[in-house]
Amino acid sequence: MTDVYKKLAAHLHNTPCGFPATESGVELRILKQLFTEDEADIAANLTMMPETAETIAKRINYDPKILAPILKEMGNKGLIMNVSKKDVEQYMTAQFVVGIWEYQVNRLTEQLIHDANEYIPYLMKEQDKHKTRQLRVIPVSQAINADMKVMDYEEAEKIIRAQSKIVIAPCICRKEHKMVGKGCNHMEDGCFIFGGGAYYYEQRGIGKSVDHEEAVEVLKKGVAEGLVLQPGNSLKTMNICMCCDCCCQILSYIKKTDKPSTAVNSNYFAVVNEDTCTGCGMCEQRCPMDAISVDGVASINKERCIGCGLCTVVCDFESIKLQGKDESERWVPPATIVDTYMAIVKEKGLI
Repeated sequence: MTDVYKKLAAHLHNTPCGFPATESGVELRILKQLFTEDEADIAANLTMMPETAETIAKRINYDPKILAPILKEMGNKGLIMNVSKKDVEQYMTAQFVVGIWEYQVNRLTEQLIHDANEYIPYLMKEQDKHKTRQLRVIPVSQAINADMKVMDYEEAEKIIRAQSKIVIAPCICRKEHKMVGKGCNHMEDGCFIFGGGAYYYEQRGIGKSVDHEEAVEVLKKGVAEGLVLQPGNSLKTMNICMCCDCCCQILSYIKKTDKPSTAVNSNYFAVVNEDTCTGCGMCEQRCPMDAISVDGVASINKERCIGCGLCTVVCDFESIKLQGKDESERWVPPATIVDTYMAIVKEKGLI
């Protein structure tokens, strides 16, 4: 490996997601598969603020006429972020997750998948260092009853209907598992992208644009399949991922921890009415965190429950429901994704 990839890795490590070094150097192998040396050198000199090609070229002593098309192509490949403001193209650093990795959904190879699967647990451990997560868990609509105090930002359908632009994109986790023969039968197109992010995906041929009604139908299908709803961790979210515990790198990592409830930003947990529970075991089968056990009646391990509400959907006797956490434990997301990232950076001690 050349030093340029180490330089880029160090640069990415200063993003909210982080990009920690490993003894095996797998993180460098990943970068070498994605970036040419010139691209890596350019990417390592970008910032988290959008800049024009001319501004970047001046800072890194590059010919702007040569740099501009390179930056454009890097944006098209999902290696950096590019945005258009008043018809002026601007470019900025993209963090690895959520970011560069998700943008590779149409560029996956078996070797890249193998290396990413080796590396992502290191990223998850990096995110354990801070309280604010990039994603949060919200309950499925069927789990919400009239007695629950549920905010608009906690209801998936309300989030979807509030959007002006929606793209449904393939879930990279399920796609990459399928490519290496380890996939599941859940829907492949299970990621909602909103607003500016939706335009970004659409321009790169990732996913398709849908209206509110089609998006809601996809949402209902995902819930019926037992997928966990994970929107971006801000009041004004840019996405909702519908995740399975078998393929989703985040959920599968959380599931292996002793206390999944502490590893997610969620405001609910499930409770059982033992008087009406028949002990059928349907909730136990549906729970993505193995938080439910049945011995005559169902019981909930609160430390493992992430408040997704999927157990309530399959209970024909309405014996299991969600309950809100105490006010002292409730999570109010930051206002925007920028605020979320700033909170993470502060918690990591980077500023």
